Amino acid sequence: MLLWDIFLLFTRVAMFSWGGGPASLALMQREVTAAGWVSSSEFADAVALSNALPGPIAPQVSAYVGYKLAGTPGAIAGAAGTVLPTTLLMLAMLVLFFGVKENRVVKAMLTAVRPVVIGLLIWTAYDMARSVFGAGKSGWVAALTGRWDGVLLALGSFAVLTFTAVNPIWVILGAAIVGLVFYR
Repeated sequence: MLLWDIFLLFTRVAMFSWGGGPASLALMQREVTAAGWVSSSEFADAVALSNALPGPIAPQVSAYVGYKLAGTPGAIAGAAGTVLPTTLLMLAMLVLFFGVKENRVVKAMLTAVRPVVIGLLIWTAYDMARSVFGAGKSGWVAALTGRWDGVLLALGSFAVLTFTAVNPIWVILGAAIVGLVFYR
């Protein structure tokens, strides 16, 4: 029964997320934490680990959560729930796509949905920042000054990714080396 629940939850996330894997993280985090399957901190760990690996992030995060709950079968159920239903839907939509891509109704809907995806990504970053920096009752200022090193790492990685053509994997590997050297 748990495997089916894992599959259904990630299917629901996949079917109601717009904008690809990163955009689905907000809904995924809300669903898995509400179900009590992982904490916000564990979800942040799953996202960090998934970002360090090649490939799409959503199936990796769902596999992480599924594995925590039910081992390898849970990881398979989570990844399958994330990928299988939307892949089948995409195959069906390919048949119809060229007939509707210029439709005014479809264009109008997508015009409104795209900015919402940005809002979901901002919310995910905000919620992960609360978890990573520990902003709670003490407030953001205390949390950020208490973790100034983490703030510098976050701002540094943002700057490198924004102003250079460095591949994100090098930023992640660099951060892992910094962690190995300074946080052991």
